[in-house]
Amino acid sequence: MNSSYSKELLRSGITDAKSGSRDSARRYLDRAIYMADSHDVLAEAWFWMAEVTDDPAEKRKALENCLSHDLHHARARRALAILDGKLKAGDVIDPDHLPAAPEGLRESAADRFMCPKCGGRMAFAPDGQSLVCDYCTRQNPLSAGDGSGDEKDFIVAMATLKGHGRPLQEQVFHCNGCGAEFILPPKQISATCAYCDSPHVISLEKSKDLLAPNSILPHAFDQKHATRLLINWVKEQGIQPEKKVDLPRGLYLPMWTFDIGGEIDYTGEVVQYEESGFSRQRERKVVRINDKYPVMVNDLPLPASRKLSAVFLKLIPTFDLHALKPYDPRYLASWLAEVYDIPMADASLDARSLAFKQIKQKLPHLLTGVTLVRTSSAGMMVELFKLVLLPVWMIEFPFGGREHLILINGQTGVVAADLPQQEQEEPGGLLGFLGDLLGE
Repeated sequence: MNSSYSKELLRSGITDAKSGSRDSARRYLDRAIYMADSHDVLAEAWFWMAEVTDDPAEKRKALENCLSHDLHHARARRALAILDGKLKAGDVIDPDHLPAAPEGLRESAADRFMCPKCGGRMAFAPDGQSLVCDYCTRQNPLSAGDGSGDEKDFIVAMATLKGHGRPLQEQVFHCNGCGAEFILPPKQISATCAYCDSPHVISLEKSKDLLAPNSILPHAFDQKHATRLLINWVKEQGIQPEKKVDLPRGLYLPMWTFDIGGEIDYTGEVVQYEESGFSRQRERKVVRINDKYPVMVNDLPLPASRKLSAVFLKLIPTFDLHALKPYDPRYLASWLAEVYDIPMADASLDARSLAFKQIKQKLPHLLTGVTLVRTSSAGMMVELFKLVLLPVWMIEFPFGGREHLILINGQTGVVAADLPQQEQEEPGGLLGFLGDLLGE
């Protein structure tokens, strides 16, 4: 009785709140909170209590009470983020009416990196610690620290266009060095001016429809070392290129990581034995149970770019993500970097589905004695996310009548490729053919 009555009170309170009758809404909601015996009703009632007050202290208390009954209450988390200044109310979008991507060219702000001493071009040093001037060799140390924990709230990002946006058009940059304007392709966030040779990096936080990276793993070695790794790998694979191979090109590729929590609801069957009557014979019974299994997935990685995703996915496990550093655009000076073309919203659905699949496969071993009948991911939720830039060296390798993609891990030197095993051939003159890549 209390359950249905509290729900009716909640409905009346919400109706009055939406119609602007705040005093009446508060009376209904207060009574619903008093009568409720369900966490769902309590959470929703406290959320609407926050909606019918303008006092920041009362609003915060109501939202915190809401989250105490439902930690994953998306609207409460979003409202609390607005109250804390982490989210601007004007940036919140209607998820049922997402604005169309703008057409044509887009003006974007870009940072320019020049030596403060002589005005020369600053380039990223492969030591992963500094920028170095090409002329006076002055070093400019980069920020230290661990970037592995710099994650963003999923609910807050999903409330804005940034959570759904992708770079669909070209960026127009104005070079602060020589005044020239140039166009940066939509899948690239760094470039060098063709006139004054100064490196530029897009300021993504100033863009309304793109998320800036959270962390970056700096390149650890130069092109010559990458070429040696390529030669050694080709020799080990026993393959021979069909034409001249270009030098490896260094760049950064984007990757999403997601923290997923909540629980999996499941229905299972367990076998129980009961003694019956005076004979004390044990009868076998199959009993159906309903329960929940907690979900705690940390930093589930997914490529954020479709173009190289098949090979990049093979390479991702070979990176040491403990070495991540907080994102600093100076790391991209003299390096190309791709913008994600898989929106965070789309990637989060894939991450949630992948996490559910992985845990579902393990459940029969985790739930001893339980035969699963049904599982549901309704209680699972993406909580945090991170956009990471990872260093790679890229090569198109001509073999078997087409170009095969090869990626080299720019941190560890591990090589991944789309080269099928059955296409391998006997070696022949590999070092002689590829030796010119080293300039020797």
